[in-house]
Amino acid sequence: MKNFKPNKKSPKSGMPKFGFSIYWMYFIILAILGGLLYFDNASQVENVDFTQFKKIVMNGGVDEITIFSNKKEVEALLSDSAATKIPGYQPGMRMVIKSQGPSADKMDTYVEEWTNSGKFTGSVKYENGSDFSSYLWSFGPIVLLIVFWIWMMRRMSGRDSSGGGVFSVGKSKAKIFDKDNSTNVTFKDVAGLSEAKTEIEEIVEFLKHPQRYTNLGGKIPKGALLVGPPGTGKTLLAKAVAGEAGVPFFSLSGSDFVEMFVGVGASRVRDLFRQAKEKAPCIVFIDEIDAVGRARGRNPNMGSNDERENTLNQLLTEMDGFGTNSGVIVLAATNRADILDKALMRAGRFDRQIYVDLPDLNDRVAIFNVHLRKIKTDDTVDVDLLARQTPGFSGADIANVCNEAALIAARHNKEFVGRQDFIDAVDRIIGGLEKRNKITTAEEKHAIAVHEAGHATVSWHLRYANPLIKVTIVPRGKALGAAWYLPEERQITPAQALLDEMCATLGGRAAEELFLGRISTGAANDLERVTKQAYAMVIYYGMSDRLPNLSYYDSTGQDYGFSKPYSDDRARLIDEEVSRIINEQYERAKEILRKYAEGHGDLAQILIDREVIFTEDVEKIFGKRQWASRTDEILSHADVTDVTAIPVSTDEPQSDTEPSSPTTPPPLPEEVAAGKSDKNE
Repeated sequence: MKNFKPNKKSPKSGMPKFGFSIYWMYFIILAILGGLLYFDNASQVENVDFTQFKKIVMNGGVDEITIFSNKKEVEALLSDSAATKIPGYQPGMRMVIKSQGPSADKMDTYVEEWTNSGKFTGSVKYENGSDFSSYLWSFGPIVLLIVFWIWMMRRMSGRDSSGGGVFSVGKSKAKIFDKDNSTNVTFKDVAGLSEAKTEIEEIVEFLKHPQRYTNLGGKIPKGALLVGPPGTGKTLLAKAVAGEAGVPFFSLSGSDFVEMFVGVGASRVRDLFRQAKEKAPCIVFIDEIDAVGRARGRNPNMGSNDERENTLNQLLTEMDGFGTNSGVIVLAATNRADILDKALMRAGRFDRQIYVDLPDLNDRVAIFNVHLRKIKTDDTVDVDLLARQTPGFSGADIANVCNEAALIAARHNKEFVGRQDFIDAVDRIIGGLEKRNKITTAEEKHAIAVHEAGHATVSWHLRYANPLIKVTIVPRGKALGAAWYLPEERQITPAQALLDEMCATLGGRAAEELFLGRISTGAANDLERVTKQAYAMVIYYGMSDRLPNLSYYDSTGQDYGFSKPYSDDRARLIDEEVSRIINEQYERAKEILRKYAEGHGDLAQILIDREVIFTEDVEKIFGKRQWASRTDEILSHADVTDVTAIPVSTDEPQSDTEPSSPTTPPPLPEEVAAGKSDKNE
């Protein structure tokens, strides 16, 4: 409720405007009723006949008489002694008696007689009576009913629907950005995403200079769909378009169309495009369009009316209904393009699909530079190293790293954010907060050290395993230990690289069996990741000797109906192949550990003593890696010489692979290897 708008002033008087609201009417009615109730409580009026009126006056019970000259009516204020005889009297209450009497001249005669006889010694007043109170009680409800009816009709007709309410439920909820109310985001604030930004900038050019394209017979695209993982900057790109286009920009979410009332979604779609056509050329941005654009017929509601499908049908009609060069362009964003309706994706509605991918190394450098503008950093911050330490991070993740680093520096009362603060921020975001006070026995600590040293030993002697950065047995988050690696950013991954990663992951369980003579639950996370990766090799990538060149992944998201795309015999064969691959890599890990058992023991002892080891520790024991990579060259130039202090160069830990489903892409090898942690839970 906004009755007073201080920002808007009248151009003539310069005084603030007051907006009318129905709540003003409620306030006035309550004030009137309260006033009447107050005055009624302050005095009590009793109607008596004139004979009784004269009797009360003759008994000396009247202090004041009021004569109404315009009507035959007289009032008298009773004295306290007389008022106590009236039923309902309360101390402090004014008791008034009212009667229909003779004319004013005749009343003067009565008053003179009462005064001369000494029965009345008070004052006499003459007034013109008013029937406002009686008129108010008689006609007030009718007037209020008429005013309420007029207000309701205005709301229903849409002329006064800005205040919301049930009658504006069919109105569009889009926020409008124009030259008077624009966003502060421009293309300068969007780092990386060069290809996506190029296509978006071209859409802005369509609106600014349409003749350049239409003169040659071309048609301006009607829509563009931004597709990509969460946090990659789809909505930020749309905000930049709003800031750069210089045309009205309508922004809303796909869920804004969804309502519990039947027909509301379609009505809001019609109202949105009606406003857009009135303000053309303009841009309509629908964020998370999968909330309303999901493929029709997937989940039938037993023949009932599906409100979401009706909304989608209206959206399809509106997108294909306005003129070709009307100047209305629809932008939409989603990370679930596979579940959108095919009719929505066809040319003529969304002519372009712009894929906004996770940023690569150069893009991450640019994104870090954007977010570091507002952060006070010192000379130790190396943006290039930070970008290399965060493969697989989205733009939102990088923003979170910068913010977390600033919070860590402020927590230690620093004037500038340093390199170590960023490293700690990456460690905390990926691995969680260190828990040095967590209670672990000496036996558990030794088992964790053997486990983590097993990962480090096996990965060091495998060609495609990711270079080791740091291993710690300090509990962090839910993990009892963690290993940090710096994965290579590959476009394609050979089968041997997947096998090497699986072998390195199984190194912890293999070390427990070899050097402790028992296994524990600490390898649960390792086994989960390896199993998912083995299934991906067999059923997604066709990397099995017995099942070559087969993929049971459905990129269309149809889910293969109600049955599996293979028989029970084939399922048994898949399970056998997965078990064979995992067992082979497990035996391979044990063979490497037997060969380098002495070095493994040294690493485990260092972990027990210092709780952390770095690349230099492994090099001193095993020597330099046989297969130097670009990542190894980067690490060789990093400042990681002080191995006894807090680590000054860490990398994000390796990650667990999320469960794969037919409606989501299979876990790519580089995603399995990039960016998260080896947790010994």
